Amino acid sequence: MKRSILRAGTGAALVAAALGSATAPASAGEGDVISFTTTVNGDPADVYAPAAGDKDLPVALLLQGANVGKANYKKFATAVASYGFVVVVPDHQRFVFGTPGLYAEASEASSTVAWAAQENVRTGSPLSGDIDTGSLVLLGHSFGGAAALSIVTGACAPVFCTVPTPPPAQLKGVALYGTNNLAPGTTTAPPIANGVPVQLVQGTADGVATPAAGLATYNAVQNPPKMQVSLLGANHYGITDTQTPPGAAPDPSPQTITQDVSIASTARWSAMYLRTALGDPWSKVWLYGVGPYVDKTVTVTYVK
Repeated sequence: MKRSILRAGTGAALVAAALGSATAPASAGEGDVISFTTTVNGDPADVYAPAAGDKDLPVALLLQGANVGKANYKKFATAVASYGFVVVVPDHQRFVFGTPGLYAEASEASSTVAWAAQENVRTGSPLSGDIDTGSLVLLGHSFGGAAALSIVTGACAPVFCTVPTPPPAQLKGVALYGTNNLAPGTTTAPPIANGVPVQLVQGTADGVATPAAGLATYNAVQNPPKMQVSLLGANHYGITDTQTPPGAAPDPSPQTITQDVSIASTARWSAMYLRTALGDPWSKVWLYGVGPYVDKTVTVTYVK
């Protein structure tokens, strides 16, 4: 198993990039990231990774929002990959309450671990020998974020899984957007007995997954480190390439910042949190010591 601590030189470069782009689009453009298609346990998936051929790249599984196709996360996945991740975005088709659609599921975590091990040795893979097969992190949006919380606890929450399973040993942390675990019509979140760091990125203009629900979920996370990043002016679709992707339920609350800014900010904070969870000291310096002061797109609450 490879070490999950990323190279200090790479971390320092990304801290400098983040400092220079605290209110700008992502730290790297599409030219700095490669992408290709694959299949993860039968699900079609898009993969994004740094173009430079970096080694020991941790895998970030992005669990999609309900009926939000993988193509709608291209800009966000590209931005996260530029911080040193292999980002995997599957289209997971299944039935929920008798209705077919794209619905994330807890089993995708272990399937992605298996995919990473196979891809790392596959002849012809652009990532052959470059993947840290011992490190998995989760990104999630809305329904997919709730599925990620189910993975973190190992509990089999209805709708998000079918068989209780412990989180994969490779799981190191999660960063989730527009996510809460409240049952409909309730205001109190059930306890989240997390074994890995949890970050919640919450748009202050989210009319689907409200800030109050996000705060209740943050308060329910039992074990530090944990963090809530409030993204000022973002709504439920601040993470996707466009507002209200085809097939998704619209947000009645309009977004008041640009899509590029909300995507870049979410990617930056998610990536820095996950790199910190993986043990990168330079990202930790930015996350707790620099970012909250220089990035005016957010307010940050955390427990180390």
